[in-house]
Amino acid sequence: MSMEYVPGSGGKDCSDYSTWGQPSGSYYYIFKGNGKEEDYPKEACTPWYHSTAQIDGLKINSPGITGTGDIIISGEVSAQGITLTSRKPFDIPHPNKKGWRLRHVCLEGPESGVYHRGRLTKKNVIDLPEYWRGLVDPESITVTLTQIRTSQDLIIEGIEWGSQIKIKSGNGIDIDCYYLVHGERKDGEKLIVEYEGQSSDDYPGDNSIYSINK
Repeated sequence: MSMEYVPGSGGKDCSDYSTWGQPSGSYYYIFKGNGKEEDYPKEACTPWYHSTAQIDGLKINSPGITGTGDIIISGEVSAQGITLTSRKPFDIPHPNKKGWRLRHVCLEGPESGVYHRGRLTKKNVIDLPEYWRGLVDPESITVTLTQIRTSQDLIIEGIEWGSQIKIKSGNGIDIDCYYLVHGERKDGEKLIVEYEGQSSDDYPGDNSIYSINK
């Protein structure tokens, strides 16, 4: 039985209004209409569909997927433009050459590393970011110094409280150098670099936090 479309008393309004109401914490699928396009009443407004979506801090197609907080995915991930490989390559539009693209591979290492870099001029103390106290194991901190213009016989005098690195010049001239400081994160288990096994399921630590290429 066909049903006649009856417009509301306020007339037809086809505007794309923003969503309003109370937030729902229920896990339901996004509704998909079951009617065919040719069966849709010609008098009715053309229906809207979601080309973008937002759920709290998660945004889809803005562009891609962005979010605040942790995004946890269980199972395999496979999508156009997203590939998990044994390396961690990425490809982006070139930042300063129109019509070109830039492809890089992420730096790898056997730890959850953090770095801080900069230039030290006419000072002898490198102040590390305040958050390093809660994030980085102070016993893991290493420092690389690169002298600028002249030889300054630079010496690391000490690392205090995991937040300050004191430098001195062995020949007594003003310090002018680049610095690179590395440390290992302490919030979480240490990476087990090599382990015996036939698959990633044999990893002896917490396997849930890693992107795994089968």
